[in-house]
Amino acid sequence: MKKQITIISSIISFVVLSAFTPTSDIDGFYRIDAAASKIEWSGSKITGKTHTGTVNLMEGGLQISGGVVSNGKFSIDMTTISVTDLDGDMKGKLEGHLKNEDFFNVEKFKTANIAIKSANGNQITANLTIKGITHEVTFPVTITYTDSGEMTATANIEVDRSKFDVRYGSGSFFDDLGDKAIDDILKFSVTLKGSK
Repeated sequence: MKKQITIISSIISFVVLSAFTPTSDIDGFYRIDAAASKIEWSGSKITGKTHTGTVNLMEGGLQISGGVVSNGKFSIDMTTISVTDLDGDMKGKLEGHLKNEDFFNVEKFKTANIAIKSANGNQITANLTIKGITHEVTFPVTITYTDSGEMTATANIEVDRSKFDVRYGSGSFFDDLGDKAIDDILKFSVTLKGSK
């Protein structure tokens, strides 16, 4: 009977240690590798035509506490907006349009920022600042870790551009746009790579 109790106690101890050790191992501050990270965007016309592209991360960091995200700040270089679904003159024309006053006015507002406010499980609430205007966004995040202390965080974020004074072609503000209307929702697919 004593032998059975000892075995059961050992199993319980192992399970308890297994449950808590990984959390302490992953907790800490992860500096984001901007060059290894990626932000992809997509925007659609009402007709269904979709444009895609990228924009570069400048810098950032993510704090993990108790196994969940507790804080984080990131800066995005808006002057790097690029288009990936077009080539040649059409590509250059759209990139120039996205960077001018009709859209993101990158000459005046060179960076966008996101600051995490809180997390509920894998659901993140953050302040997003574009063109000097800040609004809350909420989105799910998935994070994986390696034994060597590296982290990969992925998220899909939907942003209502009209809230940030990006209103060109918005049916919410302009009438009679017809098939030239552009959806207010911009979609971002984010992959962040970082290490302690």
